[in-house]
Amino acid sequence: MSNDFDFDLSPDQWEALKALRNPVSNGRLAKAYVVESLVKLGLVVVDDGAPAMTPAGRKALVRGSCKLLDLAA
Repeated sequence: MSNDFDFDLSPDQWEALKALRNPVSNGRLAKAYVVESLVKLGLVVVDDGAPAMTPAGRKALVRGSCKLLDLAA
């Protein structure tokens, strides 16, 4: 049995997830509703008002990298 989930994220969600790879300088992302949707999926947590990627978020980002490359091609 596999614990892997294949997330069908919007381009905005992928961009927000990629942006969270590095610490956010002012603790905010441009689109709060996108971060909220990622929180609901368990890919992001908000700690002391600053969004941070969860281990599941990192895994989704790595797994989705190939899909993102396909979209860019």
